[in-house]
Amino acid sequence: MKLATFAGGCFWCMVPAFSSRKGVYQVISGYTGGKEKAPSYEQVCAGKTGHLEAIQISYNPGEISYKDLLDIFWKQIDPTDDRGQFADRGNQYKTAIFYHDEEQKKLALESKKMLEKSGKFSKIVTEIKKASEFYKAEEYHQNYYKKNPVQYKTYRYFSGRDEYIEKVWGEE
Repeated sequence: MKLATFAGGCFWCMVPAFSSRKGVYQVISGYTGGKEKAPSYEQVCAGKTGHLEAIQISYNPGEISYKDLLDIFWKQIDPTDDRGQFADRGNQYKTAIFYHDEEQKKLALESKKMLEKSGKFSKIVTEIKKASEFYKAEEYHQNYYKKNPVQYKTYRYFSGRDEYIEKVWGEE
């Protein structure tokens, strides 16, 4: 098993895209990239810890590749927004790829470069950073889309994420 860590704005919205994939065994919502030890949701939301909302994926590289995970990631976010994602504003909602080894770093940089060359986006601001301590979010955030389907669907719809994804990626 290996780990992959991505920040794509609201972690609730990132989990479903990965959790149903063959070879993905666990997707945890949490916080990473900041200076505080074991921050709470309230601290991260206040924007003072430096953490990003993120997900950490446990996956079997024999069943799903890191490159495939990167492809899924890019199609969940707006990589041009440096002030957050969709309805969520603030540094804690910025996008980033946190690599766990040199191979992941290489693949992440290559995928970003390919996306830049595609001409699909004017400027990609998603950062690629070395993975740091990952703190699991409070239990009520884990698999929120399953625990609170009505609230999740309402939030997701009004966030503008799905409309954006459809407009940019369509049937891809």
